[in-house]
Parts: sequence; structure tokens; C-alpha cells
Amino acid sequence: MRAKRFSPSRRDLIQTAIPGLAGLSLWGCAHGGRNGVGSYGYDVRAFGAVGNGVTDDTAAVQGALDACASLGGGLVVVPAGVYHIRPIEIKSKTTLHLDAGATLLASTRLEDYMQTPNKTSHESTRVGLVRAVKADFVSLVGRGSIDGRGTAFITDDLTYPGKDFDRSVTRQGEDYMKPGTVFQHGPFKRGDDRPGNLVHFTDCNNVHIEGITIKNSPTWTSHFAHCRDVLIHGVHIHTRDHDLRIPNDDGIDIEHCKRVRITGCDIETGDDPIAIFSSEDITVSSCVLTTRSTGVRVGYNGPDIRNCVFDNLVIRGANRGLSLFVRAEGSVENILFSNITIETHHFTGRWWGRAEPLHISALRHEGENHKPGRIRNIGFQNIYASGEAGMLIHGAPDSIIEDVHFDHVRLRITKGELQKDYGGNLDLRSTNNPKTAVVSHEIPALYARHVKGLRVEDMQVSWEDGVPDYFSNAIAVEDFEDVRLYDVRVRQAHAQGAAISLVRGKDAAIRESRADAGTDAFVHHQDVTGRLLLDRNDTRLAKTAVSPLAGARVTEDVPD
Repeated sequence: MRAKRFSPSRRDLIQTAIPGLAGLSLWGCAHGGRNGVGSYGYDVRAFGAVGNGVTDDTAAVQGALDACASLGGGLVVVPAGVYHIRPIEIKSKTTLHLDAGATLLASTRLEDYMQTPNKTSHESTRVGLVRAVKADFVSLVGRGSIDGRGTAFITDDLTYPGKDFDRSVTRQGEDYMKPGTVFQHGPFKRGDDRPGNLVHFTDCNNVHIEGITIKNSPTWTSHFAHCRDVLIHGVHIHTRDHDLRIPNDDGIDIEHCKRVRITGCDIETGDDPIAIFSSEDITVSSCVLTTRSTGVRVGYNGPDIRNCVFDNLVIRGANRGLSLFVRAEGSVENILFSNITIETHHFTGRWWGRAEPLHISALRHEGENHKPGRIRNIGFQNIYASGEAGMLIHGAPDSIIEDVHFDHVRLRITKGELQKDYGGNLDLRSTNNPKTAVVSHEIPALYARHVKGLRVEDMQVSWEDGVPDYFSNAIAVEDFEDVRLYDVRVRQAHAQGAAISLVRGKDAAIRESRADAGTDAFVHHQDVTGRLLLDRNDTRLAKTAVSPLAGARVTEDVPD
């Protein structure tokens, strides 16, 4: 990038637009980059920034941003150095470029983060460090970093178990997350007050975030609310400096947005790396996600989420792989997950999840009069998962989960050091009753309840030797209508039991599937009405093909 002085006329315009700059030597730089944003760069050092990590450089950085915006936009450059700042704001048609070696270092004085009249940040009523409000064509790019210094705003208490469950209904009873325990995996107990989301864009159009590193946020790391046409590419987000123990340090949160693309990002946070709320037309691809919570979270409270694709992802070391929630009116629909590898483990602490590679639930969150929304038209293709628990789909009588399809799934259930302390429970938080939040339950490899139109095709389940006794069926479906299993290869977890269990439902078909070696009963059914069809299955390695035989229609079954 070749240095070039501003023309006198441009200097005069800047000095007129930004009072107090008379006599300041302003330098620009030719900008012929691929983004084509402007012709000049505004170097924050020319506005007085020092970059020594101690001097307050806020006025200089904001001065460069304001100067750029006042003349129609362009490029603001932050050279290598450490710039101690309070909150700053990027305006329309402005690109803030952080050079390699440049760090925006957050102030640790809580009073520097002003209160907002409306709660725009989540987990805080204050502004964050870098924000844009009602801005168009705004960018945050480069090879530099933003450091939120998150632990300055939280306690170092690792003993808080939370209050959103009832120990008496867990498998471990009073020993489950016992008070006074030090939960080494965190999270720390939240402080009473924290700055807002570290990077926050609200009511913006044509947003571009690329290349930068964002780390150590005290709350959600980046939040995009009511935005349109957002591209987030090649961004690195992490809280590794604090061992992924900062509470609510989500990586990227999308809320009330349309047309968002997230590609090629590497995110390592304690809480959810990617979370989608009340948005549509979202694509996420080619990302590596590491977390002690959920790799990708879709939904919770609020209006509809629809038309989303998640492709070519690696989720590792997670407490939960993929999750879809509704806890309020509104639907989650038309969602596709494809080409994803997932690895899950149990962690200590109050992170939601119990090592499920997949979690889908539609339950009440408020009082009994609160009706949850709908989850429907969800697809999973080419999923390779290993985890210390099974996959869970859990609807409710007044919110049946509809049309979930699996195609080519490989799932291996593994052993883990914390299964005795945390395993054998369904984690359904958050619910309107603590007694339904974390509950003791047998754990199938795939457990579905209150579902309609479930399709499972080309699925294989395997079990590591010595998994705990609470593991049961490969596939268990309860309170269902219209379930179809095709080309599944399964057995139960232990010597006795059923590979496939169907309870309290109507219309089921199992076709061209296979009982693996060690299968006790291939299919067990109870209170199934309508049609129960077993067609062209290979049950030669099973002790029993179907139990009871009465009520099932078996056609062209290979003899056992």
C-alpha cells in the first residue's frame, strides 16, 4: 500500500468537518483492495493515536472514523500497536481496517460503557466496545484484533451451579452439581454488571466483517440485530485466554436479520459459537466450532426462523453439537444441516447440554398458558458424530415436532470420565418447571418423543465397549405418528433390550434395515396403532426379529 498525501482541498474539507484539526498533518494511503472501499485511508495516528496500550486513544480513533464518514466514507486504518479505547462507533460507508499487529484494547472501567435507553445488547444494558447503529455499507476488516478483557467484569467464582434445575429428579440425586463443588470447566459466576456485546451492529445494511480476531468478550462477542445483507468471513473468535470459562461469551449471534452469510470462521468459546434468533435466509459454511455449550444453536424465544443452511462444519469438544429450540410462539422451519462432523463430551458446570450430538426441543418456558411454537421441516444429511450421549428430539403434546429427516448418519456412542457425575439425564432447559429441566432417563442413541413424520435413512449406530448401563436402544420413538426407518444398521447398547423401540404411536414402517451382531430384539413395539410394517429387513443376527409378533406385518423378512 503506497503512502499518499491528501490533496490540499481534501485536507481543508477534513479540517472544516472536524473542528480542532487545523495544522494537523493528515496522511492517507492509496487503497486499491478487492473491496474497493474509497480511495484514501485515514490513519488513526495522524489523529493523535499513540498505540502504546496505556494512553486513551478513543478520541483519535473516533476522530478518524468521524472524519471519514463526514466526507462520504472510506477507509480508516489502525496500524500495528495496542490502542486502549472506550466505546467507538463506525458510521455509514466506512471501513475500519485493523492492520496485522493492531489491537483495540477495551477499557476495564465499567463506567466507560454508557447505559442504553433500550436494551440493545444482550446480557447487559450497556453499550459494547465497537458498534454501528443504522449504518449502511459498513465494514470491520483486517488482520488485527479486538480484545474485550472479559474477566475484568466477572467474578472468579467457579462454584455456582445455577438454579434452573431440581437435583431430586436427576439420576445422581443430591450429588448432581452439588453446592460447593469447584466446576473446573466453568463458567465463572456472572458479575452484576458487564459491558454490552463486544462488537454490536444494529439496524445496519450491507455489513462486512472479515479476517479480524475478536477475543475475551465479557458478554456475547458479536451481535447483529435487525440487519440486512451481512457477510462474516474468515473471522477468529475465542476466549482461550480464560480457558473458555466466561459466561454468555457467544461467538456470533444473529437476531431479527435477513440474508446473512457466515463462512470460513474459527470460533472457540465457552458458550454457543453461533446462535440464530428470529431470522431468515441464513447460511453458515466451512467453520470450525469449539465450545462447552452448543456448536450451533437455532431458536429460543421470539418470532419465526426459516430458510437456513448449515454446511461443511466441524464441531469439536462440545457439550452439545447442534440444537434447535422453541420456547415461545413462532416457528423454526426449513432448516438444513449437511456435511458436519461432531464430537461431544460432558463438562463440569452449568453449561446447558448433556453431551448430545443433536438436540431438538419444543417446550414451555413461561407459565402453563404459554404455548410453544413449532419445529418442522428439518433435514440432516451426511452427519458423522461421536459423543458421550445420544441424539434427542423432544416435542410436547401441544407442539409436535414435524418432518425431521435424517439421511446418511453415522453415530458412535463413547465412554467419558464425567458420565457417572452428569450422564443418564435429559437436559431440557429452560422449562417452566425445574422438575422437568434435567431429568433421569435411559439414553438411546436416538430418542424422539412427540414427533410426526420422522424419517431416518441410511443410519448406523455403534457403541464403545463398556458404556454405562443407562444407555439403551439404538432408536427409540414415543408418542409418534408416521415414522419411517429405511436402511438403518443398529443394535442395542447392552446384551439385552431392543435395537429399535416404538411406543405409543400410529403408523410405522421399517424397511431394508439390518440387525447388527449382538442384537437381542430387533424391534420392540407397544401400543402402536394403524400400520406397523417390517419389510425386507435382515434380522439373522438378532435373537428375536419383532416383539411381540402380534400387531406387526412382516413381509419378505430374512429368517433369523
